[in-house]
Amino acid sequence: MQRFQLYINGQFEDGGGRFASIDPATGEAWADMPEARKAEVDRAVNAAEAALWSGPWANMTATQRGKLLYKLADLVAANAARLAELETRDTGKIIRETSSQIAYVADYYRYYAGLADKIEGAYLSIDKPDMDVWLRREPIGVVAAIVPWNSQLFLSAVKLGPALAAGCTVVVKASEDGPAPLLEFARLIHEAGFPAGVVNVITGFGPSCGSALTRHPKVAHIAFTGGPGTAAAVVRNSAENLASTSLELGGKSPFVVFADADLESAANAQIAGIFAATGQSCVAGSRLIIEASVKDRFLAILKSRAEAIRIGEPLDMATEVGPLCTERQRALIEKTIDASIAAGAKLVTGGRKLGDKGFYYAPTVLDCDHVTSPSVETELFGPVLSVLSFQTEEEAVRLANDTQFGLASGVFTQNLTRAHRMIKRIRAGVVWVNTYRAVSPIAPFGGFGQSGQGREGGLAAALDYTRTKTVWVRTSDDPIPDPFVMR
Repeated sequence: MQRFQLYINGQFEDGGGRFASIDPATGEAWADMPEARKAEVDRAVNAAEAALWSGPWANMTATQRGKLLYKLADLVAANAARLAELETRDTGKIIRETSSQIAYVADYYRYYAGLADKIEGAYLSIDKPDMDVWLRREPIGVVAAIVPWNSQLFLSAVKLGPALAAGCTVVVKASEDGPAPLLEFARLIHEAGFPAGVVNVITGFGPSCGSALTRHPKVAHIAFTGGPGTAAAVVRNSAENLASTSLELGGKSPFVVFADADLESAANAQIAGIFAATGQSCVAGSRLIIEASVKDRFLAILKSRAEAIRIGEPLDMATEVGPLCTERQRALIEKTIDASIAAGAKLVTGGRKLGDKGFYYAPTVLDCDHVTSPSVETELFGPVLSVLSFQTEEEAVRLANDTQFGLASGVFTQNLTRAHRMIKRIRAGVVWVNTYRAVSPIAPFGGFGQSGQGREGGLAAALDYTRTKTVWVRTSDDPIPDPFVMR
């Protein structure tokens, strides 16, 4: 089995324990992983704090920080094939997607490399004639970046890129499910020449690692991607250190299709929105809301395309859908689909395990019209589409917003005025119109409600990793007239 290590204070080391990582395609252990516990968390955070305030990183100019990020971007691009293979092996995500996504991750680091020396303060035209006042933007402090197993190199880049551009230091916690690519990524951090302690990469379990990290008194900001339940625990822990938080959580994203839409194009987008990445995406378009007059036609297209999807070994470039990452996720999907059918949902296609090894599940479509279906309400994180229909635009809006989540959404229509009405009325952080699942380092990303708070991507993300310092300089040579009066 391959053996991986933690990366703390510029050194690779074994953790306080070890655990096996499971290959989702076979259901068998393939790698030996390090487990960080409280002692390792303490050393990682202490190393990050030391690097923040003294040594090479603390004394670098913003331009020098940017050059390190450029070098990291080049290394990510050069090692994309290795990183993609590891992510596929450890998570089951198909190689054609990991290869493409990791190559694009390099662009995120390049974007924030260029932004590093463009994070500006401000001069204030103050109302006092003998004062010069300006604002400095300084790094917020030690950042705890916690990422899930899915798309982890991308989800770490949208945290690491802006945090490092702003001058912060970071402890990255990889999920205990499939941590191999992030642990390998630490070698690129080391090779790029980041000073010891600036970036530390660990993995471990919630009680012994995640809790110790999020409540650590030296952590100033927590950037978390994951489920709402874990996020609630993170927020409770942050009450102990008063760390600020940015939370990118789950979704039950509405995918609204009007009768005038290009149904062939919308069907392709829906397939991408729910079956790409085996549905294991926070922005999965898992609720199809289709105008009733074209529902049967659209479902026929989806059924045909879903049943033609090539399911297989995730390392095969021809595979379109691979296994789920964990057995417990497949068990949740089975339980929820059974409950949905019992509540009146109709199975259009799928709804079954595949093969005798690994964690495969067939792409599934459930017609849930006029029922309260568990599949409509629960984020399944798998290849399961729930279908609802509507008669009027008003009803489409109501169904789209009938969720506690608000991360992403899609609207498909050829009516420009209707599209703009829907953009305004849908309660979600992202609205895609006649497309789906597009991202860019330039565009902020984040949700409403139970889908989180804060944004990742764009200039705003970098500013979130800073705090302002107000500087007052008195320009008069005259003595201060009255020390007992606030001026």
